[in-house]
Amino acid sequence: MKLFFWWVAQIAIGSLSVFFLLVGINVLVGSYGLENPLEFIMYFFSSSMLILVSATFLIFPVVRIYGRFVKKRPTVGSISEDGE
Repeated sequence: MKLFFWWVAQIAIGSLSVFFLLVGINVLVGSYGLENPLEFIMYFFSSSMLILVSATFLIFPVVRIYGRFVKKRPTVGSISEDGE
């Protein structure tokens, strides 16, 4: 059951980040239609920040899911669990 909730959490984080990424792109495109330069700058930078944060939160579940599928194997010359 714990594994099920882990998958649900990763999918929820990924879905929310995709939603906010699309909102950020929509705000960015809409900012180019503004007439006031100060409003354009505010909308441009706020949408850029929203896109940046959303992309970061989108990378998080991707890396965790990738890490679950690809297990690290010990390399030649690494120290084993018993220290030898």
